[in-house]
Amino acid sequence: MYHFFTDRSRIRDGMVHITGNDVNHIRNVLRMKKGELIVVSCGDEWEYTCRIFSLSGESPSGRERNDDREDEILAEIVDAQKPGKELPSKIYLFQCLPKSDKMELIIQKAVELGVYRVIPVSSGRTIVRLDKKKAEKKTARWNAIAESAAKQSGRMIIPGVLPVMRFRDALSFAEQEQIDVRFIPYEMAEDMNVTRRLFSEIGRGQSIAVMIGPEGGFEESEVEEARGKGFTSISLGKRILRTETAGMTVLSILMYLLDE
Repeated sequence: MYHFFTDRSRIRDGMVHITGNDVNHIRNVLRMKKGELIVVSCGDEWEYTCRIFSLSGESPSGRERNDDREDEILAEIVDAQKPGKELPSKIYLFQCLPKSDKMELIIQKAVELGVYRVIPVSSGRTIVRLDKKKAEKKTARWNAIAESAAKQSGRMIIPGVLPVMRFRDALSFAEQEQIDVRFIPYEMAEDMNVTRRLFSEIGRGQSIAVMIGPEGGFEESEVEEARGKGFTSISLGKRILRTETAGMTVLSILMYLLDE
């Protein structure tokens, strides 16, 4: 079944009121009909199986509507469940900006693997530099990708992609969010046994930060600064991983360990 998201305020009297871009997607792209089933999430632990009751531009009786009300699709709730699809820990991926369009792939796969937030970061060796206007356009694009990936993978929430932060600001953000466990994969960290131990010690419900460097890696001073802000440097093995691989590696391990 196709999956959609809405605000809880859009659920009234056993009906889900779907508005915005999803109206066009359901009616004109998917060409769905009355009576077809969809799944709706509203950002919490509940998921609703719904039957399309009326399509945009029609009254519930099926007649054409001749008023100025916002286009919407009404879907009748036929079942509600708590499928427990979200990880018990909130994972924050701090991803230094990669070259080309790699960030789009990283966000898509991170959402599929259960990330809670993605924070794009500009560090000392980051090659990509975005001015304010370009950064805003990129952030809007990245959030659209996150929403699409959340629908495809059946997430209960749409993980947000925050505006680009400087490295130091990202460290401060991790402090402000009071993230419990903070990792910074670093090629100079050597002992995988330490990584295994640290991962095994993560408690249920603890929030986790993962800071991934750019193509050129982190400067040593940045790693030291991160350590001073509660991050632990970890090894991901004897091979040097690309920036688009490192984050997915950590998220995959965490999903394996945390998913119930």
